[in-house]
Amino acid sequence: MIDIDAALAALSLDDKCRLVAGLTTWRTEAFPEAGVPQLKMSDGPNGVRGEGHGGAGTPGVVMPSGITTGATWDPDLALELGALVGTEAVRKGAHIVLGPTVNLHRTPVGGRTFECYSEDPELTGALASAWVRGVQSHDVAVTVKHFVANDTEIERMSVDVDVDERTLRELYLRPFELTVRDAHAWGIMSSYNELDGEHAAQNRRLLTEILRDEWGFDGFVVSDWYGVHDAAPAANAGLNLEMPGPVRIYGDKLVAAVERGEVDEAQVDRLVRELLVLANRVRADERSADVDEQSIDDPAERALTRRAAVAGTVLLRNAPIARSSGSDLAAVLPIDASTIRKVAVIGPNADIDRCMGGGSASLTPF
Repeated sequence: MIDIDAALAALSLDDKCRLVAGLTTWRTEAFPEAGVPQLKMSDGPNGVRGEGHGGAGTPGVVMPSGITTGATWDPDLALELGALVGTEAVRKGAHIVLGPTVNLHRTPVGGRTFECYSEDPELTGALASAWVRGVQSHDVAVTVKHFVANDTEIERMSVDVDVDERTLRELYLRPFELTVRDAHAWGIMSSYNELDGEHAAQNRRLLTEILRDEWGFDGFVVSDWYGVHDAAPAANAGLNLEMPGPVRIYGDKLVAAVERGEVDEAQVDRLVRELLVLANRVRADERSADVDEQSIDDPAERALTRRAAVAGTVLLRNAPIARSSGSDLAAVLPIDASTIRKVAVIGPNADIDRCMGGGSASLTPF
């Protein structure tokens, strides 16, 4: 375990302002002389990619997408999937998984809708809370994302979302609140967009007043990648970690903000302390980020992902077929194989086995 008080005392202001920023795309900076280990992160919500990209990634278990898990309505199954994600994170040497995605299905053309669970905030929160408990049971942290109202592709990184208070509370914030209060989530990822004219990564009302003061959150907040814009407002709002590295906004700019009196050094200490608490929670001093990433193709894990995929395959309607005479035949399913000569599978997925979406939810499958 890290001695947090001793580590803080051993770190200079410059060290602390570098610690709250990424060193690389997926890692923080270590300060071994102060007893501070490196933290390693990995995408994503539908499996654990590791540090590689595309075909260079370490093959791993592909989970059913969030929208499929949402269609199961089964928190116990979400718990099992989360536990498998935690297992995979340990195999990949990752201390933090960048998920779950709990934004809502608010538009049919949302490019990341497949990562999210549902249009319903209560269902989303219940499933995500179970998933979080499963991941964190392996001493792996989550980052519930994207906080908050990042539910559209139109100007995703800059849109200013105008939402009334009741809608904000009952829809957009609700899944995050449930994961914090019911599952004690260790991490939150801020979103790209603005809310009421302030970027989420430097929105004090979101990151401190609601998240910490109202809900009792005691974890850390990481930015979405390149989602930080100004050092002093972000630090004062409660953003613990700017990602990715090399540092762009914190580091020297945060040192300068402290020296100008725009940020109190005690606030920087709070941000660092919360990161050190995280490092203890994920046992980063025992679990090196430099271990070789492992691929383990376990038949029992394949069976779990298949069971989850089946559970999320929902038949909308199975009504009887009416004859022209007015009498009914049996419902279409189950099909009597003895009566069927051909089956038509219609649409683009008849040609391509689409087992995952793109972007941060993609990985190299077995």
